[in-house]
Amino acid sequence: MTLIGADQTDPTDSTNQTDSTNSTDSTNQTNTTDSTNQTNQTDSTNQTVPDMKIMRKIIEIDEERCDGCGLCVPACAEGSLKIVDGKVRVIAENLCDGLGACLGECPNDALHIVEREAEDFDEVAVEEHLAQRDGQEKGHGPTPVAGPRPGPAGVCPSAGVQMFVPKTACDAANRPAPVSGADSALSHWPVQIRLVPPQAPFLKGADLLVLADCAAVAYAGIQKNFIQGRVVMMGCPKFDDAQSYIDKFTEIFKVAGIRSITTVYMEVPCCAGLPFIVQKALEGSGASIPAENMVITTRGQLLQCQAATG
Repeated sequence: MTLIGADQTDPTDSTNQTDSTNSTDSTNQTNTTDSTNQTNQTDSTNQTVPDMKIMRKIIEIDEERCDGCGLCVPACAEGSLKIVDGKVRVIAENLCDGLGACLGECPNDALHIVEREAEDFDEVAVEEHLAQRDGQEKGHGPTPVAGPRPGPAGVCPSAGVQMFVPKTACDAANRPAPVSGADSALSHWPVQIRLVPPQAPFLKGADLLVLADCAAVAYAGIQKNFIQGRVVMMGCPKFDDAQSYIDKFTEIFKVAGIRSITTVYMEVPCCAGLPFIVQKALEGSGASIPAENMVITTRGQLLQCQAATG
């Protein structure tokens, strides 16, 4: 009879096994839950990867009308426009604010504002882009963008193309009298190499003066002896990007019909890169243009000119 009592202990063992099984099930459920949570976290992470696009206004370029003149490029304060393969392009949607400050600069009506799905405008990306484009210099890191930004409807004054030629006799008569000395011989704006577009109207058929920054300060006769009657493009071969200068001059020598080139630079070794840049651009363009080099001493003396291969 006592065997019945002994048999009754088996269900207890079975119950224990069930408890063990339940524990296992509970663990499995926990693991499943953990796995589910991990999956949810992964899904949540994946949702942040794609760039969000919205309906907004953005610049559209008519490639049929665009001739690659580049006048619109400096007009874009955000730096979203660039000449690529002879046509202007919006290099990134998030750099274009869609306000159209560049529209008025195009002589061919190739730029228009359209409303379509595009990446949202990103001011932080613009600041980073401008720092890399304008502040990156050989051997130096990006220069932080400082000072006020131009208004959305305005153009940076340093980049607006201008020609200082009176249109009428009335205009000439009403020019303000200089405070002292003669008028400036400068006939156009801008003058910095990186800001002058290859298709600038003042470059057409011009006698070109390629001027080192320091030479303009060191030589007292710079206005009378060099700037008078010439178009000026100036820069520093030490601190600026030499390859970008070569590319810019190569394009100018191809399309502008330059009549002559005078390169004025300092006697210091770092300045000797300027005539080298001009020479490389001449070779790259295939143009045959009369050229000469003029050297200025650190004391402001003009050395004998040196003929350059053109």
